[in-house]
Amino acid sequence: MGDISGLATYPGGGTALGPGFGGPSLADIYDATGIEPDFIMGNFEGPAQLGPVLNACLAISAGLARHVVVYRTVTEGSARKRARTDGARSSAQPTGSASGPEWITAFGGGPAPIGYALLARRHFHEYGTSREQLAQIALTARSNAQLNPKAVLREPLSLAEYLGARMIADPLCLYDCDVYCDGSTAIVLSHADYARDAPRGVVRVEAMGIAPPARAQYAQHIDLHPGERAAAQMWARSGLRPGDVDVAGLYDGFSILTMLWLEALGFCAPGESGPFVEDAKRISLGGELPINTNGGQLSGGRLHGLGFVHEMCLQLRGEAGERQVRNARVALVALGALPYVGCMLLRVGES
Repeated sequence: MGDISGLATYPGGGTALGPGFGGPSLADIYDATGIEPDFIMGNFEGPAQLGPVLNACLAISAGLARHVVVYRTVTEGSARKRARTDGARSSAQPTGSASGPEWITAFGGGPAPIGYALLARRHFHEYGTSREQLAQIALTARSNAQLNPKAVLREPLSLAEYLGARMIADPLCLYDCDVYCDGSTAIVLSHADYARDAPRGVVRVEAMGIAPPARAQYAQHIDLHPGERAAAQMWARSGLRPGDVDVAGLYDGFSILTMLWLEALGFCAPGESGPFVEDAKRISLGGELPINTNGGQLSGGRLHGLGFVHEMCLQLRGEAGERQVRNARVALVALGALPYVGCMLLRVGES
């Protein structure tokens, strides 16, 4: 504990986007643990849940800290259960901004599934994407979750069960939406000089992309790839290319987002994610690009982004057990949606 000189988190104290979303503040953590940090930073706006990873990297590079703990805690599972039991209901609260939910609720907008369903429906319309293709994201996640003892949903899921599930916001059904849970993820980022003294295999941050989309709102967005600018940034900062990636954690708050990330990151051309994931061979364990190997948020549980970073570290260290991707050397994490997005390459090997 005495080696830790920094703490970073998402979203930071005081940020609440629903029950159980925020997690403990930085002050709560260093007060409870006895850490005496030289650097603390919490933020919601930025490159999604990769914000604290970016802040930690920048602090270490600037000499503000040497070892930084990055954490993300959610208690949405129990909090939402209590809210249902107590008869609480959610509503769009005025934000005071020109893009607040009060301006779209009257026209049927508001809850996140509706906005992302619009993107999915447009993708279906423009490119001929089908529900059977979209289903492969959820089915792959469930298959991987069966190999993860910590996953929330581990029972088998068939295509027939997926297609017959309750519709949430057409064309997104129940299994296209992530599953709430309680959990915490903590990661230590250290100066590169520490690598030679590390007790286990070292995972290095290769490059990050942090640019937001050109427009922030669903109704204003002019294309189907919120992560496109961030992805271009990331690839420009590395000599690696999509074909070098061995395993990926691609944000699946809603299954359509995973397909949009596949396109934005260059694993397939715009509009071709449907054929790319069809029959799931490419994206399953043993395929050319295994994704969301921990079950993702659709079946593993909504640890809200940072859980993917943890899983990719396990994969690169060869510590993922039954779901281990063979000879994994390069991993990619892509998180978030409109308007906050971020992506990151991780690798093992010499600097």
